[in-house]
Amino acid sequence: MNYFYITGASRGIGKAIALQLLQDKNNYVIGLSRSNSIEHERFEFVKFDLANYEQVANYQFIDILDAEKVVLINNAGIIGGIKHAGNTDNKAIRDTFMVNSISPAVLMNNFLKTYASLAIEKLIVNISSGAGRHAIESWASYCASKSALDMFSLVVNDEQKLINKAYPVKVFSIAPGIVDTQMQDTIREADKADFANVEAFISYKNNKQLATPEKTADLLIGIISNPEKHKDVLLDVRG
Repeated sequence: MNYFYITGASRGIGKAIALQLLQDKNNYVIGLSRSNSIEHERFEFVKFDLANYEQVANYQFIDILDAEKVVLINNAGIIGGIKHAGNTDNKAIRDTFMVNSISPAVLMNNFLKTYASLAIEKLIVNISSGAGRHAIESWASYCASKSALDMFSLVVNDEQKLINKAYPVKVFSIAPGIVDTQMQDTIREADKADFANVEAFISYKNNKQLATPEKTADLLIGIISNPEKHKDVLLDVRG
């Protein structure tokens, strides 16, 4: 049996990944999110708030005796306040870093404590963003929190090759491209005074330039299913 933990599995890319994985009877999926929209005999829902540090830090990964592969997919993320620094709400800054970088890092840490020594295939997939690699006006917290996720991924992957040579945990941090999700809805609703480039994101939707969650999930699962084909930690599904 293959075990997959997915944060933010109730909608968007996370739900699309879960549904595609569940098509294989050898996969068991554990969804960690604030709400649930999947009912399946091989799907387990865990009510989970990534903005709650204590809940994240105390989460216990299950003991697995029949696993051939175990994967953590840190998918959940928030755009945070779309405003210039100096006009941003401080709580929005805190929550953005908590959901986008601190919670994934803590989950990675606990995942490694639980499974790193197992002689099976182990994989961590972080859903990052091109915004973590290119500065975007009014997205300072989002850009910086995704950049932090990229760097944490790079360091952990290097550490695993050094200290766990026999069965290292492979880590990817993958930019999914511009996907038609609730986050894009939020971006398009931004005031132009706060985000000068809002018209470009409106045009992506109007011109049908957004990828679907299902297509993006398909590309991500291609990487998850064949990690040996990808040497770099930082990836982009578009390239």
